Amino acid sequence: YTDALGKFLPDQDRPNEGVFSFQDDDEQWLSLRYDLTAPLARYVAENFDALPKPYRSYRVGYVFRNEKPGPGRFRQFMQFDADIVGAGSVAADAEICMLAADTMEKLGIKRGDYVVKVNNRKVLDGVMEAIGLGGEENAGRRLTVLRAIDKFDKFGPEGVRELLGDGRKDESGDFTKGAGLDAEQAEILVAFLEMDVGHVPSAKLVPRDEPELANMRGGILMALPATIVRSERYAQAIQENERIREGIAELNAIRLLVEAAGYGEKQIRTDVSIVRGLEYYTGPVYEVELTFPVTNYDGQVVRFGSVAGGGRYDGLVGRFRPEPVPATGFSIGVSRLFSALKAVKSPIVDSRNELPLVVVTAMDNKSPEFMPGYQAMVSALRQAKDENGKPLLRADLYLGSSGFNAQMKYADRRGAICAIIQGSSEREAGTVVIKDLILGAELAAASRDVKDSAEHKAKQAEAQKTVPADQLIDAIKEVLARHS
Repeated sequence: YTDALGKFLPDQDRPNEGVFSFQDDDEQWLSLRYDLTAPLARYVAENFDALPKPYRSYRVGYVFRNEKPGPGRFRQFMQFDADIVGAGSVAADAEICMLAADTMEKLGIKRGDYVVKVNNRKVLDGVMEAIGLGGEENAGRRLTVLRAIDKFDKFGPEGVRELLGDGRKDESGDFTKGAGLDAEQAEILVAFLEMDVGHVPSAKLVPRDEPELANMRGGILMALPATIVRSERYAQAIQENERIREGIAELNAIRLLVEAAGYGEKQIRTDVSIVRGLEYYTGPVYEVELTFPVTNYDGQVVRFGSVAGGGRYDGLVGRFRPEPVPATGFSIGVSRLFSALKAVKSPIVDSRNELPLVVVTAMDNKSPEFMPGYQAMVSALRQAKDENGKPLLRADLYLGSSGFNAQMKYADRRGAICAIIQGSSEREAGTVVIKDLILGAELAAASRDVKDSAEHKAKQAEAQKTVPADQLIDAIKEVLARHS
């Protein structure tokens, strides 16, 4: 049921936006799974006493988003989550950030092609509180502000100002209603997005009992843009806000932890524009961005963008438990990430790193009594090993009902390196025919002059060769060596 998320719906004022939802006969909202975090919260709550704390967990599954699809963005996609439940220390958040960085590198994304961006929702929540957006009565406006700020990388400062104000019209003429903030409120939020709080030393934060430091030369004001410092309405409230103070201190603690573990700013760094759109985040938030260029559907060269994100959600598990339960974690959009891995030719998805494929044709596929022999041949090929004891190849038996020409087309479309042929005459003679598809294609493309040469005719003999059936694997090794 949709109300399991309660106030943490991605768009609580529009339950069918962002979430695929419908109403049952009792007019209760039902929703497809939006993420894997809410189900984890329910699982932990149900099994709380039996689980070790802190509880480390990972899971994978399909989730659904009622959003406009685009390059690398899907309405149904696979998501991978990793979480630590029961640890309130920012050391857990630092570990999640390091795990995200390690995951990218293990997947073949080079250092410099990704960055884990870290922020703290306490900073932004404190700013919103200081400019008059605190309290339950402003929950809807805060969510609209979060959605606006989340578009900072896409629309830039001016676009965010419009979304924080009356609204924004895009190139197609579609209008997005804004948060309704006044110009000064919007300007302060944009100013915060453009500052670097990651290097404001905790020791420089102004304690409440030292008001004399509350000026341009001390406290967090030393790091604030002039827009905020000069605000008669909000500068003092921002200066004294405890949430902002705590958020900056936690960001510095995370920075020190990841630096001590050997992670530099090219891997993990602070970025105040990272907010994450869900309201259940209560502290540090993170986003993994891929920085290499790709071409979008419009032919424009753009950064690939975000493939993972997460944060601390200390209140979510507590919806189902009498006591507060801290938790933090991140999610990878696996389907979107695979698009990125293809772009960087990661070994994980690069077909050139697959074992070569051999297709065994079934010349007598209309006669069921001969199929066991073909299947035995495929099984022997699949068990073949190289000199290091590793699998030599992949083997595929043609299981269709078409004739020889169609089977050859099948082998070609599957990218097979060679095809194995055994008709009735070869079976009686105890032989097989090995057809080298790569060499055959090269010979077919040769010019007429070359085709008349002795070398070409010699290669033709190699391209289709009859060998004893018990020498099949050795003969295939020769084909593999020819094209290695």
